[in-house]
Amino acid sequence: MTTQPPLDRWALSRALTELANADPAALARLPLRERPARLARRIGITGAPGAGKSTLVGHLAQVRAVRGRLGVLAIDPSSPKSGGAILGDRVRMDELAGNAQLYIRSLGSRRTGDGLADNLPEMLDLMDAFGFDEVLLETVGVGQAEHAVRAQVDTLVLVLLPDSGDTVQAMKAGVMEMADIFVVHKSDLPGAQRMATDIQRTAALARRVPGEWVAPILLSSATQPASIDALSQAIDRHLDWQAQAPQGRAAQRVRRAGYRLRRLLEQRVAQFIACQDDAFFDAPLERQLALALDALPLAGVPPR
Repeated sequence: MTTQPPLDRWALSRALTELANADPAALARLPLRERPARLARRIGITGAPGAGKSTLVGHLAQVRAVRGRLGVLAIDPSSPKSGGAILGDRVRMDELAGNAQLYIRSLGSRRTGDGLADNLPEMLDLMDAFGFDEVLLETVGVGQAEHAVRAQVDTLVLVLLPDSGDTVQAMKAGVMEMADIFVVHKSDLPGAQRMATDIQRTAALARRVPGEWVAPILLSSATQPASIDALSQAIDRHLDWQAQAPQGRAAQRVRRAGYRLRRLLEQRVAQFIACQDDAFFDAPLERQLALALDALPLAGVPPR
């Protein structure tokens, strides 16, 4: 762990707010930042509503913050009517306040419907620029098709509850196939071991290639610190495994660039349909789209 200057929390908070409020045209006019030499490790925590993701993230952050600068981006659902969000995740992590190595930010999902937030790729890039060693990303409660988080993180943890077999059935064609680690949370409740067995049976149906990562299935509880340590160790093992697979990292960069490009286009088209943007054909957007396109290899040609 390298020594870093103190985190400028005010500057980071202001920059995140600016990104959260930016439409595609405003995003394109923001000054470009140089890509930092070292990128933060990204760990996604996702799962069905009520699975205890925020509590788990809070305990996991306490374990991992001792290693370096840790950021937590927690996404709450926004009202489709008013656009507001309760942002309760921050309230549930109040016990983490005062840790100089830790920064927590709640975000509203706003116009997205994939469990993430508007301009999230740019926010994650900002965390890199501010020297974070690691970022925990908590998504909105997800279902079968809401697996966009896979492209944004290095390790994806799927959190489930005991006796949620119907949830597993709904997810098995989507995020169940993309998780790197399964966690049955609140394992002190009845049915936890049976739930773990159901996940194991579902995961066994997936086709695997030699050397592919096999997702572990863990039991966790906020009242059992050893279970949180076990999850942290499983994350480390996956990150170490991933570091030995350069082709996987290259594919990840392509997926992230593709998601960024798709979201820019979706937001821009939505503005056009709503006729809310008087400067729809502003030239700066071309720069933002060009950057996203530049990261996508075409016809086998590697990105520049």
